[in-house]
Order: sequence, then C-alpha cells, then structure tokens
Amino acid sequence: MKPRLQTSLGQHLVLTPQLRQALHLLQLSTVELETEIAAAVESNPLLDWEEPEAISTQPLSERASAQDARAEREAERRDGDGGDAHDGEAPQAWDGDDGWYERTSGTGSGGQGGDFDGDGDPADRMVQSESLRDHLSWQLHLSTMSSRDRSIGIALIDAIDEDGYLRESLDDIAAALLPEIRADAGEIATMLCRVQRFDPVGVGARDLGECLRLQLEPLSSDTPGRAVALQAARDHIERLPKLGASGLADALRCPVEEAATALQLLRSLDPRPGAQLGNVPHDNYVTPDCVITRQNGVWRVALASSHAPRLTIHRGYEQLIQHAGSSDAGYLKGRLQEARWLLKNIEARGETLLKVVRCLVRQQSGFLEFGKRALRPLTLREVAEEIGMHESTVSRAVARKYVHTPRGTLSLKDFFDSGVGTEGGGEASSTAIQQMIRSLVDAEDPRKPLSDARLTELLNAAGVQLARRTVAKYREAMHIASSHERVRIA
Repeated sequence: MKPRLQTSLGQHLVLTPQLRQALHLLQLSTVELETEIAAAVESNPLLDWEEPEAISTQPLSERASAQDARAEREAERRDGDGGDAHDGEAPQAWDGDDGWYERTSGTGSGGQGGDFDGDGDPADRMVQSESLRDHLSWQLHLSTMSSRDRSIGIALIDAIDEDGYLRESLDDIAAALLPEIRADAGEIATMLCRVQRFDPVGVGARDLGECLRLQLEPLSSDTPGRAVALQAARDHIERLPKLGASGLADALRCPVEEAATALQLLRSLDPRPGAQLGNVPHDNYVTPDCVITRQNGVWRVALASSHAPRLTIHRGYEQLIQHAGSSDAGYLKGRLQEARWLLKNIEARGETLLKVVRCLVRQQSGFLEFGKRALRPLTLREVAEEIGMHESTVSRAVARKYVHTPRGTLSLKDFFDSGVGTEGGGEASSTAIQQMIRSLVDAEDPRKPLSDARLTELLNAAGVQLARRTVAKYREAMHIASSHERVRIA
C-alpha cells in the first residue's frame, strides 16, 4: 500500500452558525421571535426597521386569488424550464398562500393577520407556558408502543429535571414503577434510548458528556470534527477546559487543527437542552403564527403578519463598507453577513411553518370543519415524511406555535393525536374517542348513568375496539366521575 492523494465529491451536514441560528429561530414562539429580532437590531448596526407601509384594504380572498395566480404563473414557468428549477421541487398542487412577506389585513391584538379582527373572547388567546415534561409527554403520546413501555416512559420523563438531565438512577426508576410494573434496568435503559431521541436533542442524558454525544450522533459521519468531538465528549469531558486544542490533540493523538474544529463543534452544542422550554411566564397572550381561513370551500393558509415594521439591511452602513478602512470594513462585512443570515433564516422559518401547517390542514380538514370528533390519528413521523423533513424539525416547528382558525386560536399540537384500532381495520384518534365518551355521558339518564362496562359495549358496537380499563382511563382524563358517583350526585 503506497500513500496517495485522491479527491471525492459528497454532501454532508455541517453545524454552521447559520444552521444553528435557523434551528434556534424555528423553535421560538412569535413573541420570543419578536424579542430576538429586537435584540438583533439593537446589537447589529447593519439591521434596521423598514418604514411601515400603508395597510392594504384589499379583501383577503382577492389577495389570496392574486397569490394563487402568481403561484400558477410560477408553476408554468417551472414546467417550461423542464421542472428542474429551485432544487427540483415540483410545484404544489394544494391551494394555499406562499408569500412570507405578504401582508394580511386585520387589526387584531398582537398583529394577527387574515380576517381575524381580535373581537373574540380574549381568553381564547391565553396560554399557559409549556413545560419540558409537557413537551416530552406529548411526543411520548404520539409514539407507537405498548402500555407497559408508555408507563416506563412516563416514569423516565418524570425523573428528568428542568435542564433536561436524568438525575435518578435506573434502579430508582424501577423501584418507583412497583408494584404495578416490574422492570429491570435493561428494559428501562431501552426505553430511555427512545426518550433520548425526542426533541430537544440531548434530553434524557445522565451527564454532560452523554448530553453532548446525543447531539453529535445525529450529525453526518463526515461532519468536520465530529469523530474527535465524540471521543472528547466520551473520554475527556472533565478535562476539556484545561486541555485546550493542543492538549486535546496530544491526548487523542490527532492534528491540532482537527482538535480545534472538534472544540468549536462542541462549543456550538447546548449543555442545557431542557432550558429551551418552560421559560415563558404563565398566562401570556399568544400571537398566532398562521391564519387558516376558508374561501369558496377551500382551506387557505397564510402567515399571520405583525403591524410592526419589517426588518431590512441598513443601506447607509452597507455603502460605508466600500469607503471604510480595512479594520472597519472587516467589522461591517461581518455584521452584514450576520444580518443577511438573520433575514434568510426568518424567511426559512416562515416557509417551514407554512409547509407544516398546510400538511396539517390537508390531514385534519375534518377537524377544522366538524371539531374534535373528526380528528384523525396523526403523528410527527407522518407529517415529516409527507413534507420531506426530519421528525425533530417538525417537532420544533410545532412547539409553542398557534394558528387562528374559524374555531378559534388553536395550538398546532391540537392537530396531532394517537390512534386506536377500529373494527373496520382503520384507526380512531384518542381525542375523538374521548368526545364520543363525553357525548354518551351527556345523553345518559342521570338516574341510571352508564358504567364503564356499558360505555365499552357502546363504543365496541360503534366499531371502536377498547378494553374497559382504557375507557376508564379516558373517562378519568376528562374528569368525569364514575357511574356510582354520578348516581350520588344526581
């Protein structure tokens, strides 16, 4: 074997500052995004607020039709070019709006767009902050697993602290599951691996090294510095602050350049992934990110616009770059690049939200039209596969996001639900089943309330195959008293 040089062509994911910023912006709520933008304008002289334009009085339906016409012309142009423009994406046939900067009318509180005028009940737009436990439990609820595994998963999530770390031992968790479930450490460790794949990435780690490794492992194997960073996080995490690039290179017997790249990659990771959630004060008004309307029998989606001035590049400082000295020009060029990244990532955030919400509308049009009874089973994986994104990206896009609909302001999480098998071979969502139970209880004779066994018989007769204990669990989740207590109350 003789040493030789050769070139190769390939694609790999690099956790660049721009990519990190895009992921960060995607998981922010609208209020947090506005705060982030305001801070960026304060710190970056190349960013400025664009002068507000006169608010259009054109009806939403006319503007949507104009957007549709532009979309059709764009589709025709792509077809004429052979359909290979814009990364080879085929034009979407589903009717919807696609302009991030397109403004919608309305004078609702918080700058909601569409036909929402803010005259509804203000309580409709109140929200409690979502804790890390809520976010993890929601993902667990949407995962396909046995009731035993789900119980173990709940115990693990309960043991995760606010920073996202599992501080209790697996033996302690096994003891907490007794006497209902007898599980050994191996079974609990297997379930922990599933929880560690939830969003935010790095959650469920037992120490800092494992937390960093969980964030490194999803990266492509040819990401610069990944292999060295993994080894450093596994074997030298406690010594990293003292080692530095040269010390790490000596310890791992690798070039200093590779060690420096690995350290830079490690610094880009989040040592407290759980802190991303639950920091918003309670009882906040929510600002919807999107508006869902129905025009001529067709559901349409648009980004809810704010009446605040839009963000732009400060042209005066941009022109100064050509006449500034070398040091000043270098500083201004760096701030200009940061400003362009922010504008691009804000636009990408809007495009991602539109893709996710359009998919949800396609999948859950019955829910929008008829309510929770028509909610169909839908998981993060199904949405991710349909729109061609990673499951964790969809989870970030959905977290703490809201849409204004004809049924009020809803969380995007309301569009997801787990499924229960039916007699016909299909699935019914657990929320729809709860609504069925609620309807049966509301229609019962108060003097002869339906027992859990009778509710189970009625649901089975309707084609929903459930066990009595499952019906009892749904009833208790809706805070409906047992039949004996309902008799006493009556």
